[in-house]
Amino acid sequence: MHTVTLKKPLAIAIASASLGLAGVAGADTHSLEERLAELEARIVAAEQRADAAEQRAELAEAQAEEGASQAEVEERLARVERQASGEEGFSFNVYARSGLLIGEDGKSAEGGPYLTPAGSLGGPVGRLGNEPDTYAEAVFNYRMRFDNGAKARYTTMLADGVSTSNDWTADESNLNVRQVYAEFSDLPSFTGAFENASIWAGKRFDRDNFDIHWLDTDFIFLSGTGAGIYDMQLADSWKSNLSLYGRSFSDFPVTRESPGDDSGDTDNLILTSNNYFGNWQWMVNGMSAADNEERDIGEGQEAAESGFHTMVAYHGDSFFGLGEGNFKAAVLHGQGLGAEVKGIGARGNLTEDATATRVGLYGTTYLAPKWRVAPALLAETSEERYVDGDQYDWATLNVRLANELTQNFEMQYEASYQWMDLDPQGFDGRTAVEGDYTKFTIAPTFKPQVGGFWQRPEIRLFASWSDWDEELNDYSADDAFGSDEFTGSQWTFGVQTEVWF
Repeated sequence: MHTVTLKKPLAIAIASASLGLAGVAGADTHSLEERLAELEARIVAAEQRADAAEQRAELAEAQAEEGASQAEVEERLARVERQASGEEGFSFNVYARSGLLIGEDGKSAEGGPYLTPAGSLGGPVGRLGNEPDTYAEAVFNYRMRFDNGAKARYTTMLADGVSTSNDWTADESNLNVRQVYAEFSDLPSFTGAFENASIWAGKRFDRDNFDIHWLDTDFIFLSGTGAGIYDMQLADSWKSNLSLYGRSFSDFPVTRESPGDDSGDTDNLILTSNNYFGNWQWMVNGMSAADNEERDIGEGQEAAESGFHTMVAYHGDSFFGLGEGNFKAAVLHGQGLGAEVKGIGARGNLTEDATATRVGLYGTTYLAPKWRVAPALLAETSEERYVDGDQYDWATLNVRLANELTQNFEMQYEASYQWMDLDPQGFDGRTAVEGDYTKFTIAPTFKPQVGGFWQRPEIRLFASWSDWDEELNDYSADDAFGSDEFTGSQWTFGVQTEVWF
């Protein structure tokens, strides 16, 4: 047993030294993040191998003393090794943010990426120094591997979000179970196009959703309760996913047939085909929501009971072909219920004539060894959305810049601009407006280790200045713009932590 115990630090030392020599030999400032990540992974792997070896020896000794059969010993030893490798057992993942947002008057300030009039239409602005909430997601996974090689994973996700600063928030809590599903993979009876496919059922976020983190918005967000199959290999360069999701329009309180009934729901079924051809992605969605046309959305108009949605996206492995980094770009279009182009099938009060087209892109790269930049663009045009003749146009340009000053400190900067031309035709008491919103943020940031936009956790201090055209204050009586002491040219200050693992 003493021999096994001594192997653990030795294995770690060997892994660290070997990677260090490799890093010196192939030093490249732009790949520093990748080398650090590889070093960490190899050290963790070395620890796991040493732990597994120690457990294996202890288990073998115990089994031998109990007189267990060789087959039983081998099976239990194999399970120990699978757990050490992460192929079996429990795992825990988190996303969380929490912070204060204070105005010039020392009071809590309005904020959030969907603060502007365009926010109600899915038009976000930059989130740095602009979040007054506490939001947390906790994901619990349990993985199993069976004797025939099949794998299973069970996932439950809890989430909550509040805007109060108090420690006890039961009255405001939105605690919710957002995901509960099981997924099977490596099934030995699956052959041909299904050989590497996995199947799932339950309530979940689609595996292949992707987002623009700096705007706190997804390019595409597909979720609900249903079932599907991932990674069907339909041809050498064609991989496909197929799913059926169900959603309920719980905000369906009034129909022409039962105007006093406030408990009605309607189910929206979403059939999705998601296809990959190398770096290209083509997604097609069809929607059907029985009885949704009974919804009275005002002006004597009916809501849509069907919809169509499609997206073409490119996932680049460089910074727009100009250098190292990455980028993503997508064009989305929807009609009827599909005119909610981001949250597929999530909005039930769209007309049957509604159309929307959205364009989005972002990229990340290093401008210099210690300077990184992430520009993003998101724009949408839609019409006949809620009533005849309405039209909503908006565009957001955002740039996040960071300067890594030490191993544990960096300066982050963000500039965000949004233009909007919104003509609601009186829908929900809203007024036609056109104007601009601008925000600048500076955020000194501490973290255990800098390097890349995806390194967390971090603690930020920040100061933000925002301004907008006075006309935007008249858009709606229900939004933040135009409220007391929030009419433009605002300074806000605060502190925030953000964590994920």
